[in-house]
Amino acid sequence: MKRIEELRKRALENRIYPLVFHYHFYKAFDRLSCASEDERYREAYSEAFEKLPVSISEGELIVGKMDIPLTDSEESEWKNKYRKIAESYACQMGQDSHMAVDYEKLLKRGIYGIIEDIKALIKTYENAREFYLNCICCLKAVLVHAEKYAEKALALSADETDEARKSELLEIHRILRRVPAYPAESFYEAVQAVHFLTHCLTLNPQRLNHQQFQLGRIDRFLLPYYEKDMREGRITKEFARELLDSLAIQINMRVPNGLSSGYMLGGRDENGNIIANDLTEMGLQVIEDIRLVYPSVGLCYTKGFPDAILEKACRLLLNGHSHPAIFNDDVISKGLIHYGVSEKESRNYIHSTCVEITPVAASNVWVASPYTNMPQLLLDAMDREYDSADDLINAVLCLLDRKIKRNFESETASRKIRMEKSQNPLLSCFVADCLEAGKDIEKGGARYNWIMPSFVGMANLVDSLYAVKTLVFDEKRFTLVEYKKLLDNNFEGNEKLRLNILNKIPKYGNDSDEIDSLFSLFTEHIIEECRKYTGPFSNANLIPSVFCWVMHEQFGRKTQATPDGRKAGFPLGDGSGPCQGREKNGPTASILSSTKWEHEKMIGGVAVNLKFSKSSLGPASIQTMLALIKTYLSRGGFEIQINVIDNETLKKAQLSPEEYADLVVRIGGYSDYFVKLSPEMQEELILRTAHSV
Repeated sequence: MKRIEELRKRALENRIYPLVFHYHFYKAFDRLSCASEDERYREAYSEAFEKLPVSISEGELIVGKMDIPLTDSEESEWKNKYRKIAESYACQMGQDSHMAVDYEKLLKRGIYGIIEDIKALIKTYENAREFYLNCICCLKAVLVHAEKYAEKALALSADETDEARKSELLEIHRILRRVPAYPAESFYEAVQAVHFLTHCLTLNPQRLNHQQFQLGRIDRFLLPYYEKDMREGRITKEFARELLDSLAIQINMRVPNGLSSGYMLGGRDENGNIIANDLTEMGLQVIEDIRLVYPSVGLCYTKGFPDAILEKACRLLLNGHSHPAIFNDDVISKGLIHYGVSEKESRNYIHSTCVEITPVAASNVWVASPYTNMPQLLLDAMDREYDSADDLINAVLCLLDRKIKRNFESETASRKIRMEKSQNPLLSCFVADCLEAGKDIEKGGARYNWIMPSFVGMANLVDSLYAVKTLVFDEKRFTLVEYKKLLDNNFEGNEKLRLNILNKIPKYGNDSDEIDSLFSLFTEHIIEECRKYTGPFSNANLIPSVFCWVMHEQFGRKTQATPDGRKAGFPLGDGSGPCQGREKNGPTASILSSTKWEHEKMIGGVAVNLKFSKSSLGPASIQTMLALIKTYLSRGGFEIQINVIDNETLKKAQLSPEEYADLVVRIGGYSDYFVKLSPEMQEELILRTAHSV
């Protein structure tokens, strides 16, 4: 489609300017210094949306973006005056936007309907009056912004000479006069309303960093509008596909690369029915249509899910796309129920950015909060001798327990500060149970307030412990302190020994029960230890994860050589599977190792990466990949993500990045443009084992 091709090219070069909103907010906020804090917030929020510039690009069908920068004079004012005010009032600590909001509520009630609901609540909860007034003010500001876009579309249509485009602009004008103000009545209106709310949620005056809200389950809440339009002959499949492509492109216009934003498809609905419909397939087709880093698409597989849709996912992966990631709907649902979510609600979740699982429309979950460098714990424990390998493991576990406790205390302290300093009224309108409780999301109003620490480099830790057991306690080739000295010196002068450790001593990922049991030992311990802690809000469990985003590269850069033969500065393992290049017995053995430990209680996120060589593809490749994925899922695997690419292509991209600007690769739970990765991360991807399929 020519339109989509032009829009995707524009998205590749897009720059995002949320500071324009912050500039207008804090300029008004400063002027209103004599008012109460709630009044200042409301007035400044309203003024910021009134003054926020709007733009509609040629060919756009779905509108709402931040592509107009500050003027030079505004930039100067921001740097010299308002940025200091913003940094004082904003609260940057902790997580945000790792969630999907209640789009069904928006589409069924419209903003005016939600305002009426809030007015009724004010009469019931008079003590929450200021909170409710804040919510109403923010909702009205969204309507002002939508009206400005409607006027922009009308003005552009007046000057448009192409009749087809003129008609499109008039339709955009009509739609934005209706949504998000009123309930959506068509598929087009629903798609526009969903994007526009997400665009506005991104503009949070107290969070100066980029936001990355997810779109939830588009093949569920958009389906009634699509089916109605199809029945009445108001839309074609082709135009519906074009609208979903346009929606997906807009994700790239609001979220910079290096983060993650998208939606999920498939799984089961609240009544246990399998979700597999036209929008499920179109949501997958978007990946091939736009070929951008976003959307991050998760396909939720459940027993009985149609093979045809899973095969479509495999074809996309075999064609070199980094999406979709395949999630195990049954395992994740069990995990959510384990942590107190009702069975009905356990079917409506989102991968909050990478693989972190949070219930849709009810969460204020801090994901990956924080990351823990697992191999570093072992290095810290190698400061003395131990009588046995078990004693060393127990010492590492003691350090791990202290780390979990300290991190929990730190995150809890941050939450309390956020509770005192922050508010987010607009977001609170679309997250249960904020309005019902009369409590802002930042004050604990959400139904689920979990904290999800992530434990990075587990495979390095397991491989390192097995190497230490072999060389120090079994073969007694040297003492633990002597081993540590080798690491302190980065194996200098001992390259033969390092290669022997790396290549001869068995590693996790090759179906070795003795090594794989070490992984289980640590995950079981982490799950039990995290159970001891709950945060300051209701439903504030500590829920673990074993994925890394980009932290395996960042931790690796700061971590000295490790006993598994890894040299100082090299990235740690890229997720929950084996370390780079250590799978010697093929993908099946790797999958078997990666599923010998319990995944369902790790709903903070599990990411298992597999890489396949593009040169090995053949007629049977789809069925082979399908069988591998099903094997992984049938054994209780949480999530699997696949790269199909040749190292030759990656090396060419290193040499000529301008020719590979849209080459997307899967990292450690998310995807990114290869040429924008650090040189260390690029090398890490190249060194991953490339299996045949």
